[in-house]
Amino acid sequence: MDPMDPIERLLAERACERLILDFVHRLDLGEPSSVAGLFTEDGVWQWPQDGRRVEGRDALGAYFGSRPADRLSRRMMSNVLVTVTSPDTARAVSYFTTYRVDGYAGGVVPAGPPVQTGHYEDTFRRAGDGTWLLASRTLHLPFGGPTPRPNMPASQGS
Repeated sequence: MDPMDPIERLLAERACERLILDFVHRLDLGEPSSVAGLFTEDGVWQWPQDGRRVEGRDALGAYFGSRPADRLSRRMMSNVLVTVTSPDTARAVSYFTTYRVDGYAGGVVPAGPPVQTGHYEDTFRRAGDGTWLLASRTLHLPFGGPTPRPNMPASQGS
């Protein structure tokens, strides 16, 4: 196979990076169920640590849309490394740290430690219209704890 044009490779990398950031932006500041639109029709979200797996755009929309309405979260993404594997496929690894509380009613919440720190392993496919989409997202969570509620010590959160 001929090497990919460097500009096309750069555009593919940027499109995949943009998906990674759009994903967390929608969860934190947008409509969580809309995250499903970033996946292919047969897209997969999985957690190998506990065997959870959500497959298909409709199931993903229901899963992400079921987040508590009173959840306040912010995810920090870093160390994003996209590798284009062909003109229509790519993979990536990115690190994340999640801060969140449930029971949020407004105002400023006292800062606390993150509830999750880990990394995502993603695969991407380019659709027929040229749009890049997530084909799979695998969450690896070596550091995690309960989601606290405002004005409660983290050890009492659920």
